[in-house]
Amino acid sequence: MKLSVIILNYNVRHFLELCIKSVEAALIHIDSEIIVIDNLSEDDSCDMVKRQFPEVKLIENSKNYGFSKGNNIAVKQAKGEYLCILNPDTVVAEDTFEMLLNFSEAYKNLGILGCKLVDGQGRFLPESKRYVPTPKVALKKMLGFSDSYYVKELNETDVGVIPVLVGAFMLLKKSIYDEVSGFDEDYFMYGEDVDLSYKVGELGYDNMYNGKTTVIHYKGESTLKDKVYAKRFYGAMQIFYKKHFKSSALFSLMVWFGVRFATWFQKSTLEIKSNPKSFVFVSEEKNKALEKVLKTTLELQLEWGGYQNDTEYIFDNNYLSFKSIIEIITNTPKNCSTTFKILPKNSNFIIGSNSSKSRGEVITF
Repeated sequence: MKLSVIILNYNVRHFLELCIKSVEAALIHIDSEIIVIDNLSEDDSCDMVKRQFPEVKLIENSKNYGFSKGNNIAVKQAKGEYLCILNPDTVVAEDTFEMLLNFSEAYKNLGILGCKLVDGQGRFLPESKRYVPTPKVALKKMLGFSDSYYVKELNETDVGVIPVLVGAFMLLKKSIYDEVSGFDEDYFMYGEDVDLSYKVGELGYDNMYNGKTTVIHYKGESTLKDKVYAKRFYGAMQIFYKKHFKSSALFSLMVWFGVRFATWFQKSTLEIKSNPKSFVFVSEEKNKALEKVLKTTLELQLEWGGYQNDTEYIFDNNYLSFKSIIEIITNTPKNCSTTFKILPKNSNFIIGSNSSKSRGEVITF
């Protein structure tokens, strides 16, 4: 088997359904399996998987083991030569896995491979490509000054070697995952992707960013950014430095400072209010036109008569491919108050998120 896609879920039933549907569409021509491991969700995530995706391997944990142990449990049962660690609040394009597997086969010293991640409004997520966080860099990041935390030498659509990838999407050989003993289970949440990236890099492999394919990561669904996040993030950094670097009183002081003052210094982020005055349902009758005009944003604007402020576009996945939807969202001008949701194929809900910092919205019918 070529690929095992591992999806760790906790209480995001509708996002998980959308994710699995996009993954299935991307695996049609690949010898593969999907493994969903659930950390004792309180919603009906597991029932949904059993009912709608009987071919998906479902592992139901008896407790919430966190990110690291949860994924390690699933990987032990994986049969693929390659693994993709994937968040449940993601949407992949139909050619994402094929493109990245071809790249992986051609690159002889590959460690972990990542791709371009965007939020639900098409805004690039800079954590797609990161440096190893020194104590100084980690403190700046927690205080909202993140320029030194993210790799700036590579553009969003470039391909190149980077130190650290994000756990929302990681593709690597299972043999390499096993070589570094997988995710370190001392991390419950946060830091485990930094640790894994660092361990793989220390063995001499090249961690790579490939911006030629784009994945939506709604992000706010898995993690809400607040003071609890600050404490967990710095707790993870303490574990990381204890394992890989010499600890110091200075770093402990920085941790204390960062946890207590992080919420004071956080920069505000753009969030489009979900209060549209009108809706555009993009479905079968516009499918051919959309496919024809996807080449440039200008053509798309002309076809739709321009992007309309305070308008929400709902994309019907029964007729539009995930790749088309991702491209339209990504190419939308970021200075307008247009918002987007997706109607997944054969589903009774629409779903989307207007911010990477807060929860998305699910509307059932």
